[in-house]
Amino acid sequence: MASAPAFFLLSFLLILNSLSFSPTAASDKVKLALYYETLCPYCSNFMVNYLPKIFTNGLIDIIDLNLVPYGNAKVGSDNIITCQHGPYECVLNTVEACAIHVWPDLNKHYKFIYCVERLVVEHKYSEWKSCFGKTGLNSKPIEACYNSGLGKQLDLRYAKETNELQPPHHYVPWVTVNGEPLHDDYYNFITFVCKAYKGSHVPKACKDQRPQIVSEAKENQNKPVCYAEETASSSSPKTNIRSSVASWRSHAF
Repeated sequence: MASAPAFFLLSFLLILNSLSFSPTAASDKVKLALYYETLCPYCSNFMVNYLPKIFTNGLIDIIDLNLVPYGNAKVGSDNIITCQHGPYECVLNTVEACAIHVWPDLNKHYKFIYCVERLVVEHKYSEWKSCFGKTGLNSKPIEACYNSGLGKQLDLRYAKETNELQPPHHYVPWVTVNGEPLHDDYYNFITFVCKAYKGSHVPKACKDQRPQIVSEAKENQNKPVCYAEETASSSSPKTNIRSSVASWRSHAF
């Protein structure tokens, strides 16, 4: 019998493969963007347990989804990027940026990213290369993208896009609808998308929505976000992470 994680991944892949999209005019579509970093647990949770709803409730028909894997990273001298949760996060940010680039079809790159982020949720992200086999996608284009320097160019492009956000992002996940940030109410993104949609093809997700948008959480409540000024816990195994990254770069694929 398949394990629970394998069952969930298989179910998600079957959903993606069976999608039939309606001819909603591009001008009517709502722009939904997610600015994230791969090892922020709140980003991973959102991408595994909340964002996939768009593929089952019809919302995918009325949105243009833009994924931006950079988050709270910093670009220093000589364009060296430092990631909030250490060098392994930089690797996975680049890998997911390459996935978006080499597989522009949302069905392809999201099922790969979903697989990687599920492993993050399960604290097994070092096994991310298993996602090629699980999704049936070829590892060679990602290898070429990463090793050619194209991945670094994509990282810098996403850094520029993230740093030019107005208002600036203060944490991730940072979700915007038509350019407007949802702040800590990002879990309620479906309601905001439905409110912003002006087209005639109303998906089931919007028909089921309550008319009133939930207000933002109170300032004194803990927010499920990774703040830009925070750093990874000093107790995290940085030595092992650096070793794993060095090994991956030397013996990738």
